[in-house]
Amino acid sequence: MNSCNSGATATPVPTRDRGRVVRAAALVFSLFGLAVSQLHAQSGSTEPAALARQVEIRRTTYGIPHIKAENIRAAGFALGYVQLEDYGRRVVTGLVRARGELARFQGREQLDSDFRRRLTYQRARETYQLLEDETREFFEGFATGVNYYIQLHPSEFPDWLEPNFTGYDVHALGIGVPDEAIVRAFLTKLGAQTTDAPIQLEPEPGETDGSNAWAFAPSRTKSGKAILMRNPHLSWTAGYYEAHITVPGKLNFYGDFRIGGPLGIVAGFNEYLGWATTNNYPSLGVIYALEVDPQRPDHYLFDGASVPLERREVVVEYKADGGMATEKREFFSTRIGPVIHRDAEKIYVIRHAADGEFRASEQFFKMMKARNLDEWLDAVRMRARSRSNLTYADRDGNIYYVWNASVPSLPHPVPADSTAVLARGSGDVWTKIIPFDSLPQLLNPKGGYVRNENDPPYLTNLHVPLDRANYAPNLPEPRLYLRSQHSLELLHNDEKFSLEDVVRLKHSMRIILADRVKPDLIEAVRATNPTGEIKAAIELLERWDNTVAADSRGGVLFQIWWNRYVQRAPRARGTPESVGFNAEATALFRKPWTIEEPMTTPQGLADPKRAVEAFVWAVRETKRRYGSWNVAWGDVHRVRRGKVDVPVGGCAGSLGCFRALDFRNDQDGKRVVSGGDAWVLAVEFGDTPRAYSVLAYGQSSRRNSPHYSDQAELFARNEMKPVAFTEEDIARHLIRSYRPGEEVTARRNRTAGQPVRGND
Repeated sequence: MNSCNSGATATPVPTRDRGRVVRAAALVFSLFGLAVSQLHAQSGSTEPAALARQVEIRRTTYGIPHIKAENIRAAGFALGYVQLEDYGRRVVTGLVRARGELARFQGREQLDSDFRRRLTYQRARETYQLLEDETREFFEGFATGVNYYIQLHPSEFPDWLEPNFTGYDVHALGIGVPDEAIVRAFLTKLGAQTTDAPIQLEPEPGETDGSNAWAFAPSRTKSGKAILMRNPHLSWTAGYYEAHITVPGKLNFYGDFRIGGPLGIVAGFNEYLGWATTNNYPSLGVIYALEVDPQRPDHYLFDGASVPLERREVVVEYKADGGMATEKREFFSTRIGPVIHRDAEKIYVIRHAADGEFRASEQFFKMMKARNLDEWLDAVRMRARSRSNLTYADRDGNIYYVWNASVPSLPHPVPADSTAVLARGSGDVWTKIIPFDSLPQLLNPKGGYVRNENDPPYLTNLHVPLDRANYAPNLPEPRLYLRSQHSLELLHNDEKFSLEDVVRLKHSMRIILADRVKPDLIEAVRATNPTGEIKAAIELLERWDNTVAADSRGGVLFQIWWNRYVQRAPRARGTPESVGFNAEATALFRKPWTIEEPMTTPQGLADPKRAVEAFVWAVRETKRRYGSWNVAWGDVHRVRRGKVDVPVGGCAGSLGCFRALDFRNDQDGKRVVSGGDAWVLAVEFGDTPRAYSVLAYGQSSRRNSPHYSDQAELFARNEMKPVAFTEEDIARHLIRSYRPGEEVTARRNRTAGQPVRGND
C-alpha cells in the first residue's frame, strides 16, 4: 500500500462543513425549546401491547435473552424491555442525559453535561430523518420498550421520571463528538481552564482500556473452519450485555449490546460471519488558530474576508432550592469547527472527524445483517465508526483485519506538541479523510491468523509485516507492547487449534515481563550473597513458573518488586504498569523495545543495584501486607460478586498478561477484580456457528437477580459457557419464555380475580 495524503472526500465531511443541514442548525436553534411531547409525537405511535404480541423473549441458562420478533421495531422493543429488566435505572438515566435534562432532576452538578448534550441532541434531531427506515424502527422500538417497562414497574423509578422516551433520545446516544484528550492537552498547554471546554467531548480512554482479538483461517484450525475470539478490557461497570436477536429473514445476531442503547456493538456474529472491535487511538482532529479581526472581535479573518462566528444560545433548567432555576450559555462555532477557546488575538477551534457523525449505529446495524465479506465491507466503508480495529472471520473461511480510523488527510504537518495550527485560509485546513483502501489491513494472510491487542497495525501478522513508510504520516508509529508479544508467541507457529484450544489459549497465565527481567534480577540478588528470607525469596522466584495462575506462588512478590523498581527510577511518570515503552524505558530496561527486535525486547534490567534494593524492600512489604512473601496469587487476587468470593488468575496487560485484569484494594487488603476481561466470546463458523462465551459480572446488575453473580465462578475458573444459537440449543437451555409485560399483567389479573391467559 502507498502513502496517500490527497485522500477521498469524507463521508460525511467532518465537523460543521457536513452540509447545509448543519449550517442551518443555527437558524433553527431557537426551536430547541419545543415541548418534548411535540417531539415524541414524531417518533411513531405503535401501541406497546401490540408490539408485545409480536415478540417472544426466551431466557436461557445464565439469563441470556433470546429475542424472537416478527419485525425490526418489535425486536428493538424487546431489547429495550429486557435491558430494563436487568439494569433498570441505568438505562433511563443514560437516555435522560442524552437529551440534556439531568439537571432538572439532579441539580446544578449536571449543568455542564446538559449544556453540551443539548448540542448533540440538536444534531440528533437534525439527522434523524436521514437514517434508514429500519434503523429508525429499531430506535423507536427500543424507546417504546423502555417506556412500557417503566409504565408497568413505576415503583422501580423516581417519581420525576416520565415514560416518554423517543427514537430521538436513542439516536442521541450515538452522536459523535471530538476527543477529550486532544482538547484537554491543548488547553492545559495553553494554561486555559480545562474544565469548561464548551463542546461535548468523548471521554479519554482509561489507561488499561483495550481488548484482545484473534481470527484463525481454516488452515489453522482442526475443524477446517474459521474461528474468531474477542475479549474486551474495560471497567466492570462498562455494561456489556449479552443477547440474541432474531427477526426471520432479516436478522439473526448474537453478541454484545451495550447497556443503555441498542446498537453499540463491540463483537458478535450471525449465521454467516462475525467481527470484533479493539480500541485504537488514531489522531482524528486538529486544533486550528484563527486570527481575530481586530476591528470586529466576534469575527475571524479567513480566506481574505472577515467571517462572523456562529452563535448559539442555550437555556437549561436545573433543580434548585424551592423549585426550578435556569441558566443561559453561549456557544460559538465556525465553518471549520466548534470554538474551544478564545483570547484577544486568536480563536481556537477543533476540526475532528467524529464530530457530529450520526450513522455509527446504522453502520453496526448493516454489519449485523451482512451475509458475506463484501456486504460487511460495504457497511464498514461507510466510515461512520470513526475508530476501532476490526477483526473478522466468516463461514466462507475468510479472515480479515483493518486498522479502521477516519484519519484526516492533512495539507500540512501538524505539530506533535499539542499546539494549534495557524489557519488563514481554506488551504490550511483538512477537508478529506484518508481513503479506506489506504488504511493498514490484511485479508487471508500467510500463516492463517490476524490479531490485535490495541497496538498499531504493522505487526498484526509476523509473516506479513506492514511497512510504516507506506502509510500517511499521521498514523501511529510502530510499537508492540508485552501483551501483543504474548499473543504472537501463542499464535505465530504451525499449530492447528480447535475452538476449545482457543478458549484454553485465551486464558494463558504467563507474565511475559518475568521472562524478560527475572534472570537479571536473580543474578543481581545472588551477587550480593543473600541470606535468610532474602535468599529464600529469590529461590522462590527461581522456582516460580512465571505465571499468575491462582495457585502460583511468586507472582505477588514479583509484581510488588516491579512496582517498587519502577517507582524508584529517575524521571518515572505514570503508574508502574504503564511505563516501559516511553521516555523512561532506558531507566528500566537494559535493552528497550525496538522495531528491529520486536519479539525479544524490552529485555533485562537497566539498574541492577536499584533492582536489588527494590527486591529487599518487596520481600518485607509483601510479608507485611499478606503475612508471607510466599503467598499464592489467588490468595490475594479475588473475584467478589454477590456471595461469590473466589481466587482468580490474571494481571495487567502491560505486564505481559494476555488474561488482562485490573484490581482494586478491598477493605481487608485483598485485591478484587474491577476491570479487564469481562465479556469473552469465541466462535467457530461452520454451517451452523458454534460458540462459547462468559460475562464475568453476570447478566443483571440487580443484586436480587439469580443472574447477578452466576457466571463469576465460571469466569474465575477460566471456563466459558456454550452459546445457545440454534432453536434446538435455545430449547435445550431454556429456563423461561414470555412476552414483555406478560408476567405483570398475569399478576394483576390474579389480584383482580380474572382468568389468566398463557402465551398466544
